[in-house]
Amino acid sequence: QLQLVESGGGLVQPGGSLRLSCAASGFTLENYAIGWFRRAPGKEREGVSCISRRGYTNYADSVKGRFTISRDKATNTVYLQMNSLKPEDNAVYYCGAGGIYCASEYPYWGQGTQVTVSS
Repeated sequence: QLQLVESGGGLVQPGGSLRLSCAASGFTLENYAIGWFRRAPGKEREGVSCISRRGYTNYADSVKGRFTISRDKATNTVYLQMNSLKPEDNAVYYCGAGGIYCASEYPYWGQGTQVTVSS
């Protein structure tokens, strides 16, 4: 059974950091493009970052320079390091697995992890 599980969310003060994890079971993450998305209350889901099967990365303008996506083949996990967090980063964060490219469809999703940035 193909499964994605996110973890690492929590409550952090503005300016703080969190590292989200997206762990896969039933398939090998490095064979897919993996995207991080988020949905804030009352807003549409937005793409945050992606790593393609070949390792190319991209980021939303709102997180460039603050977030870093990476992939660990040994643990079959994709990480999202989030630094300099802002209240506008409050959202449920999801990871999705798709085709080869970041622009692919994402048929596989995790359950999400809550990130709350507040003083």
